[in-house]
Amino acid sequence: MSNEHSFEYEYVFPSIRGVQAQQEYYISMCPIRLIPRMFMFDEPGIPPELRAQRTLNQARIPEIKRYILDNLNNYVFSAITASIDGEAKFEPYGGDKHRNKMGNLHIDMSAKLIINDGQHRRAAIEEAIMENPDIANETLAVVFFLDPGLKRCQQMFADLNRYAIRPSKSLGILYDYRDDFSILTKEIVARSELFRSVVEMERSSLSARSRKLFTLSAIYSANKALLKGATDSGEDQINFAVDFWECTAKQLKEWNLVFEHKLSAGETRSDYVHSHSTALQAIGMTGNTLIKIHPNNWKSQLKKLRKIDWARSNSTAWEGRTMVGGMIQKASNNIVLTANYIKANLDLELTQEEQKAEEAFMRGHNGN
Repeated sequence: MSNEHSFEYEYVFPSIRGVQAQQEYYISMCPIRLIPRMFMFDEPGIPPELRAQRTLNQARIPEIKRYILDNLNNYVFSAITASIDGEAKFEPYGGDKHRNKMGNLHIDMSAKLIINDGQHRRAAIEEAIMENPDIANETLAVVFFLDPGLKRCQQMFADLNRYAIRPSKSLGILYDYRDDFSILTKEIVARSELFRSVVEMERSSLSARSRKLFTLSAIYSANKALLKGATDSGEDQINFAVDFWECTAKQLKEWNLVFEHKLSAGETRSDYVHSHSTALQAIGMTGNTLIKIHPNNWKSQLKKLRKIDWARSNSTAWEGRTMVGGMIQKASNNIVLTANYIKANLDLELTQEEQKAEEAFMRGHNGN
Protein backbone atom coordinates (compact mmCIF):
# COMPACT_ATOMS: atom_id res chain seq x y z
CA MET A 1 0.00 0.00 0.00
CA SER A 2 1.53 3.30 -1.04
CA ASN A 3 2.42 5.86 1.60
CA GLU A 4 1.51 8.71 -0.69
CA HIS A 5 -2.09 9.82 -0.99
CA SER A 6 -3.94 12.68 -2.60
CA PHE A 7 -7.47 12.50 -1.25
CA GLU A 8 -9.19 15.88 -1.37
CA TYR A 9 -11.13 15.06 1.80
CA GLU A 10 -10.33 12.16 4.05
CA TYR A 11 -10.81 10.45 7.37
CA VAL A 12 -7.61 9.81 9.33
CA PHE A 13 -7.49 7.05 11.94
CA PRO A 14 -4.41 6.32 14.08
CA SER A 15 -4.18 2.56 13.55
CA ILE A 16 -2.25 -0.64 13.97
CA ARG A 17 -1.76 -2.68 10.81
CA GLY A 18 -2.06 -6.47 10.82
CA VAL A 19 -2.25 -9.34 8.33
CA GLN A 20 -4.89 -12.08 8.35
CA ALA A 21 -5.36 -14.65 5.59
CA GLN A 22 -2.79 -12.68 3.56
CA GLN A 23 -5.02 -9.60 3.72
CA GLU A 24 -4.14 -6.39 5.55
CA TYR A 25 -6.49 -5.07 8.20
CA TYR A 26 -6.34 -2.12 10.57
CA ILE A 27 -7.38 -1.64 14.18
CA SER A 28 -8.31 1.83 15.35
CA MET A 29 -10.39 3.76 17.89
CA CYS A 30 -13.32 5.90 16.91
CA PRO A 31 -15.33 8.38 19.04
CA ILE A 32 -18.73 6.81 19.38
CA ARG A 33 -20.46 10.01 18.25
CA LEU A 34 -19.04 9.30 14.79
CA ILE A 35 -20.10 5.64 14.64
CA PRO A 36 -23.70 6.33 13.47
CA ARG A 37 -22.56 9.07 11.08
CA MET A 38 -19.69 7.32 9.35
CA PHE A 39 -20.60 3.64 9.31
CA MET A 40 -23.39 2.48 7.03
CA PHE A 41 -25.71 -0.39 7.71
CA ASP A 42 -29.14 -0.22 6.08
CA GLU A 43 -28.83 3.00 4.11
CA PRO A 44 -29.94 3.36 0.47
CA GLY A 45 -26.28 3.49 -0.63
CA ILE A 46 -25.80 -0.16 0.25
CA PRO A 47 -26.64 -2.69 -2.50
CA PRO A 48 -30.05 -4.32 -1.87
CA GLU A 49 -28.58 -7.82 -1.66
CA LEU A 50 -26.36 -6.68 1.22
CA ARG A 51 -29.19 -4.91 3.04
CA ALA A 52 -31.30 -8.04 2.75
CA GLN A 53 -28.71 -10.02 4.71
CA ARG A 54 -28.52 -7.42 7.46
CA THR A 55 -32.03 -6.99 8.77
CA LEU A 56 -31.93 -5.43 12.22
CA ASN A 57 -33.68 -7.14 15.09
CA GLN A 58 -35.40 -4.00 16.38
CA ALA A 59 -36.23 -5.64 19.70
CA ARG A 60 -32.53 -5.88 20.60
CA ILE A 61 -31.78 -2.16 20.20
CA PRO A 62 -33.63 -0.78 23.29
CA GLU A 63 -32.12 -3.56 25.38
CA ILE A 64 -28.56 -2.69 24.31
CA LYS A 65 -29.24 1.04 24.67
CA ARG A 66 -30.53 0.52 28.20
CA TYR A 67 -27.45 -1.55 29.00
CA ILE A 68 -25.25 1.41 28.02
CA LEU A 69 -27.25 4.02 29.91
CA ASP A 70 -27.66 1.91 33.04
CA ASN A 71 -23.95 1.08 33.22
CA LEU A 72 -22.21 4.28 32.21
CA ASN A 73 -19.22 3.56 34.43
CA ASN A 74 -18.63 -0.05 33.43
CA TYR A 75 -20.32 -1.05 30.18
CA VAL A 76 -18.19 -3.13 27.79
CA PHE A 77 -18.41 -3.35 23.98
CA SER A 78 -16.24 -5.41 21.66
CA ALA A 79 -14.92 -3.92 18.41
CA ILE A 80 -17.14 -3.42 15.40
CA THR A 81 -15.91 -4.73 12.06
CA ALA A 82 -16.24 -2.67 8.89
CA SER A 83 -15.42 -3.01 5.20
CA ILE A 84 -13.93 -0.07 3.32
CA ASP A 85 -15.47 0.23 -0.14
CA GLY A 86 -13.21 2.84 -1.70
CA GLU A 87 -9.69 4.23 -1.54
CA ALA A 88 -7.62 3.97 1.62
CA LYS A 89 -3.92 4.23 2.34
CA PHE A 90 -1.83 3.41 5.40
CA GLU A 91 1.03 5.71 6.36
CA PRO A 92 3.40 4.15 8.91
CA TYR A 93 4.98 6.33 11.54
CA GLY A 94 8.62 6.84 10.56
CA GLY A 95 7.93 5.69 7.01
CA ASP A 96 9.16 2.09 7.42
CA LYS A 97 6.14 0.12 6.30
CA HIS A 98 7.94 -3.22 6.62
CA ARG A 99 8.83 -2.85 10.31
CA ASN A 100 6.53 -0.23 11.69
CA LYS A 101 2.97 -1.47 12.11
CA MET A 102 1.67 1.71 13.70
CA GLY A 103 0.59 4.68 11.66
CA ASN A 104 -2.33 6.62 10.19
CA LEU A 105 -5.02 5.06 8.05
CA HIS A 106 -6.24 7.60 5.49
CA ILE A 107 -9.70 6.86 4.02
CA ASP A 108 -11.17 8.83 1.17
CA MET A 109 -14.38 10.48 2.38
CA SER A 110 -16.14 9.22 -0.74
CA ALA A 111 -15.55 5.63 0.41
CA LYS A 112 -18.36 3.64 2.00
CA LEU A 113 -17.76 2.15 5.44
CA ILE A 114 -20.04 -0.87 5.76
CA ILE A 115 -20.52 -2.63 9.11
CA ASN A 116 -20.02 -6.40 8.93
CA ASP A 117 -20.35 -7.04 12.64
CA GLY A 118 -21.81 -4.63 15.20
CA GLN A 119 -24.92 -3.31 13.48
CA HIS A 120 -27.04 -3.54 16.65
CA ARG A 121 -24.35 -1.82 18.72
CA ARG A 122 -24.27 0.99 16.15
CA ALA A 123 -28.04 1.50 16.30
CA ALA A 124 -28.10 1.34 20.11
CA ILE A 125 -25.22 3.82 20.38
CA GLU A 126 -27.12 6.26 18.18
CA GLU A 127 -30.16 6.11 20.45
CA ALA A 128 -28.08 6.21 23.64
CA ILE A 129 -26.32 9.43 22.54
CA MET A 130 -29.72 11.06 22.01
CA GLU A 131 -30.58 10.39 25.66
CA ASN A 132 -27.15 11.09 27.12
CA PRO A 133 -24.86 13.23 24.92
CA ASP A 134 -22.11 12.99 27.56
CA ILE A 135 -21.05 9.60 26.20
CA ALA A 136 -20.43 10.95 22.69
CA ASN A 137 -16.68 11.38 23.20
CA GLU A 138 -16.04 7.86 24.47
CA THR A 139 -14.40 5.50 22.01
CA LEU A 140 -15.07 2.13 20.43
CA ALA A 141 -12.54 -0.12 18.72
CA VAL A 142 -13.00 -0.60 14.98
CA VAL A 143 -11.43 -3.26 12.76
CA PHE A 144 -11.18 -2.14 9.13
CA PHE A 145 -10.90 -4.46 6.14
CA LEU A 146 -10.25 -3.24 2.60
CA ASP A 147 -13.01 -4.47 0.30
CA PRO A 148 -13.32 -2.42 -2.92
CA GLY A 149 -16.65 -3.15 -4.59
CA LEU A 150 -17.77 -5.05 -1.49
CA LYS A 151 -16.77 -8.32 -3.12
CA ARG A 152 -15.92 -9.95 0.21
CA CYS A 153 -18.57 -8.24 2.31
CA GLN A 154 -21.25 -10.92 2.23
CA GLN A 155 -18.78 -13.73 2.88
CA MET A 156 -17.22 -11.77 5.74
CA PHE A 157 -20.66 -11.28 7.28
CA ALA A 158 -21.32 -15.02 7.03
CA ASP A 159 -17.89 -15.95 8.38
CA LEU A 160 -18.03 -13.54 11.32
CA ASN A 161 -21.35 -15.03 12.43
CA ARG A 162 -20.61 -18.64 11.50
CA TYR A 163 -19.30 -19.76 14.85
CA ALA A 164 -21.00 -17.23 17.10
CA ILE A 165 -22.50 -19.14 20.02
CA ARG A 166 -24.42 -17.53 22.84
CA PRO A 167 -23.29 -18.68 26.26
CA SER A 168 -25.71 -20.91 28.12
CA LYS A 169 -28.31 -19.14 30.23
CA SER A 170 -26.84 -20.71 33.36
CA LEU A 171 -23.36 -19.40 32.54
CA GLY A 172 -24.79 -15.96 31.85
CA ILE A 173 -26.46 -15.95 35.27
CA LEU A 174 -23.31 -17.24 36.97
CA TYR A 175 -21.19 -14.40 35.57
CA ASP A 176 -23.83 -11.65 35.83
CA TYR A 177 -23.42 -9.25 38.74
CA ARG A 178 -25.73 -6.55 37.42
CA ASP A 179 -29.01 -8.47 37.58
CA ASP A 180 -30.39 -8.59 41.13
CA PHE A 181 -32.02 -11.97 40.62
CA SER A 182 -28.79 -13.47 39.30
CA ILE A 183 -27.00 -12.35 42.46
CA LEU A 184 -29.90 -13.49 44.65
CA THR A 185 -30.14 -16.92 42.99
CA LYS A 186 -26.42 -17.61 43.35
CA GLU A 187 -26.64 -16.68 47.03
CA ILE A 188 -29.65 -18.96 47.52
CA VAL A 189 -27.77 -21.86 45.94
CA ALA A 190 -24.69 -21.14 48.07
CA ARG A 191 -26.70 -21.10 51.30
CA SER A 192 -28.87 -24.12 50.57
CA GLU A 193 -27.39 -27.40 51.70
CA LEU A 194 -29.50 -29.20 49.11
CA PHE A 195 -28.85 -26.92 46.15
CA ARG A 196 -25.10 -26.63 46.69
CA SER A 197 -24.58 -30.25 45.71
CA VAL A 198 -27.24 -30.76 43.02
CA VAL A 199 -27.21 -27.56 40.90
CA GLU A 200 -25.29 -27.38 37.62
CA MET A 201 -23.88 -23.86 37.58
CA GLU A 202 -22.66 -23.55 33.98
CA ARG A 203 -24.79 -25.63 31.62
CA SER A 204 -28.47 -25.07 30.87
CA SER A 205 -29.13 -28.68 29.93
CA LEU A 206 -28.24 -31.88 31.72
CA SER A 207 -27.06 -35.14 30.21
CA ALA A 208 -28.49 -38.45 31.37
CA ARG A 209 -25.23 -39.16 33.20
CA SER A 210 -25.03 -35.81 34.99
CA ARG A 211 -24.96 -36.01 38.75
CA LYS A 212 -26.75 -32.69 39.00
CA LEU A 213 -30.50 -32.48 39.45
CA PHE A 214 -31.19 -28.86 38.45
CA THR A 215 -29.57 -26.15 36.35
CA LEU A 216 -28.82 -22.69 37.67
CA SER A 217 -31.10 -21.22 34.99
CA ALA A 218 -33.98 -23.39 36.23
CA ILE A 219 -33.42 -22.23 39.82
CA TYR A 220 -33.25 -18.64 38.59
CA SER A 221 -36.66 -18.89 36.83
CA ALA A 222 -38.17 -20.67 39.81
CA ASN A 223 -36.97 -17.95 42.18
CA LYS A 224 -38.36 -15.20 39.97
CA ALA A 225 -41.74 -16.94 40.12
CA LEU A 226 -41.50 -17.52 43.87
CA LEU A 227 -40.45 -13.96 44.75
CA LYS A 228 -42.57 -12.09 42.21
CA GLY A 229 -43.86 -8.88 43.77
CA ALA A 230 -41.71 -9.25 46.90
CA THR A 231 -40.91 -5.92 48.55
CA ASP A 232 -38.81 -6.96 51.53
CA SER A 233 -35.03 -6.72 51.61
CA GLY A 234 -32.76 -8.88 49.52
CA GLU A 235 -31.49 -10.65 52.61
CA ASP A 236 -35.05 -11.47 53.69
CA GLN A 237 -35.86 -12.76 50.20
CA ILE A 238 -32.80 -15.00 50.25
CA ASN A 239 -33.66 -16.40 53.67
CA PHE A 240 -37.25 -17.05 52.66
CA ALA A 241 -36.31 -18.71 49.38
CA VAL A 242 -33.78 -21.00 51.05
CA ASP A 243 -36.39 -21.92 53.67
CA PHE A 244 -39.03 -22.51 51.00
CA TRP A 245 -36.91 -24.80 48.83
CA GLU A 246 -35.55 -26.71 51.80
CA CYS A 247 -39.11 -27.25 53.01
CA THR A 248 -40.20 -28.28 49.51
CA ALA A 249 -37.37 -30.80 49.35
CA LYS A 250 -38.70 -32.48 52.50
CA GLN A 251 -41.95 -33.20 50.68
CA LEU A 252 -40.30 -34.68 47.58
CA LYS A 253 -38.51 -37.83 48.63
CA GLU A 254 -36.69 -38.28 45.31
CA TRP A 255 -34.84 -34.96 45.77
CA ASN A 256 -33.54 -36.18 49.13
CA LEU A 257 -32.59 -39.59 47.74
CA VAL A 258 -30.43 -37.85 45.14
CA PHE A 259 -28.90 -35.65 47.84
CA GLU A 260 -28.14 -38.78 49.92
CA HIS A 261 -26.68 -40.55 46.84
CA LYS A 262 -29.32 -43.27 47.07
CA LEU A 263 -30.86 -42.40 43.69
CA SER A 264 -29.13 -41.03 40.61
CA ALA A 265 -30.05 -37.60 39.33
CA GLY A 266 -30.43 -39.04 35.83
CA GLU A 267 -33.00 -41.59 36.98
CA THR A 268 -34.94 -38.91 38.82
CA ARG A 269 -35.09 -36.60 35.79
CA SER A 270 -36.01 -39.52 33.58
CA ASP A 271 -38.84 -40.79 35.80
CA TYR A 272 -40.26 -37.67 37.49
CA VAL A 273 -41.42 -34.25 36.36
CA HIS A 274 -40.59 -32.36 39.56
CA SER A 275 -36.89 -32.06 38.78
CA HIS A 276 -37.44 -30.27 35.46
CA SER A 277 -37.50 -26.52 34.98
CA THR A 278 -41.20 -26.43 34.03
CA ALA A 279 -42.32 -28.03 37.28
CA LEU A 280 -39.72 -26.16 39.31
CA GLN A 281 -41.02 -22.81 38.06
CA ALA A 282 -44.59 -23.99 38.63
CA ILE A 283 -43.72 -24.86 42.23
CA GLY A 284 -42.28 -21.36 42.56
CA MET A 285 -45.54 -19.85 41.25
CA THR A 286 -47.48 -21.98 43.71
CA GLY A 287 -45.25 -20.85 46.56
CA ASN A 288 -45.82 -17.22 45.62
CA THR A 289 -49.58 -17.72 45.99
CA LEU A 290 -49.23 -19.89 49.09
CA ILE A 291 -47.23 -17.34 51.07
CA LYS A 292 -49.82 -14.65 50.33
CA ILE A 293 -52.81 -16.74 51.38
CA HIS A 294 -51.16 -18.61 54.26
CA PRO A 295 -48.35 -16.32 55.49
CA ASN A 296 -48.19 -17.96 58.91
CA ASN A 297 -48.73 -21.64 58.13
CA TRP A 298 -47.46 -22.07 54.57
CA LYS A 299 -45.08 -24.83 55.66
CA SER A 300 -47.88 -27.05 56.87
CA GLN A 301 -49.82 -26.37 53.67
CA LEU A 302 -46.76 -27.30 51.62
CA LYS A 303 -46.94 -30.84 53.00
CA LYS A 304 -49.79 -31.45 50.55
CA LEU A 305 -47.15 -31.76 47.83
CA ARG A 306 -46.62 -35.30 49.13
CA LYS A 307 -49.96 -36.48 47.80
CA ILE A 308 -49.08 -35.58 44.21
CA ASP A 309 -47.90 -38.40 41.95
CA TRP A 310 -44.94 -36.75 40.21
CA ALA A 311 -44.08 -39.75 38.04
CA ARG A 312 -43.90 -39.04 34.33
CA SER A 313 -45.89 -42.24 33.87
CA ASN A 314 -48.83 -40.41 35.51
CA SER A 315 -49.97 -39.16 32.12
CA THR A 316 -53.46 -38.36 33.42
CA ALA A 317 -51.96 -35.54 35.45
CA TRP A 318 -49.06 -34.35 33.31
CA GLU A 319 -49.85 -35.04 29.66
CA GLY A 320 -50.92 -31.80 28.00
CA ARG A 321 -49.79 -29.79 31.01
CA THR A 322 -46.13 -30.50 31.66
CA MET A 323 -45.61 -32.95 28.82
CA VAL A 324 -46.67 -33.38 25.22
CA GLY A 325 -46.20 -36.84 23.82
CA GLY A 326 -44.23 -37.75 26.91
CA MET A 327 -41.72 -34.93 26.37
CA ILE A 328 -41.30 -32.12 28.91
CA GLN A 329 -42.41 -28.75 27.50
CA LYS A 330 -41.10 -25.35 28.64
CA ALA A 331 -43.65 -22.96 27.11
CA SER A 332 -45.23 -20.43 29.46
CA ASN A 333 -48.63 -22.07 29.03
CA ASN A 334 -47.20 -25.41 30.17
CA ILE A 335 -45.77 -23.75 33.27
CA VAL A 336 -49.16 -22.18 34.09
CA LEU A 337 -51.04 -25.45 33.55
CA THR A 338 -48.54 -27.34 35.70
CA ALA A 339 -48.91 -24.72 38.43
CA ASN A 340 -52.69 -25.01 38.16
CA TYR A 341 -52.51 -28.73 38.90
CA ILE A 342 -50.19 -28.19 41.88
CA LYS A 343 -52.38 -25.39 43.23
CA ALA A 344 -55.47 -27.59 42.95
CA ASN A 345 -53.74 -30.20 45.11
CA LEU A 346 -52.85 -27.52 47.66
CA ASP A 347 -56.45 -26.21 47.64
CA LEU A 348 -55.41 -22.82 46.26
CA GLU A 349 -57.69 -20.75 44.06
CA LEU A 350 -56.57 -19.81 40.56
CA THR A 351 -56.29 -16.29 39.28
CA GLN A 352 -58.61 -15.19 36.50
CA GLU A 353 -55.91 -15.71 33.88
CA GLU A 354 -54.98 -19.11 35.27
CA GLN A 355 -58.64 -20.11 35.26
CA LYS A 356 -58.94 -19.16 31.57
CA ALA A 357 -55.90 -21.29 30.74
CA GLU A 358 -57.39 -24.18 32.72
CA GLU A 359 -60.73 -23.96 30.96
CA ALA A 360 -59.04 -23.88 27.56
CA PHE A 361 -56.98 -26.92 28.53
CA MET A 362 -60.03 -28.84 29.72
CA ARG A 363 -61.94 -28.05 26.53
CA GLY A 364 -59.10 -29.37 24.43
CA HIS A 365 -58.48 -32.31 26.74
CA ASN A 366 -62.10 -33.38 26.61
CA GLY A 367 -62.31 -32.88 22.88
CA ASN A 368 -65.04 -30.22 23.13
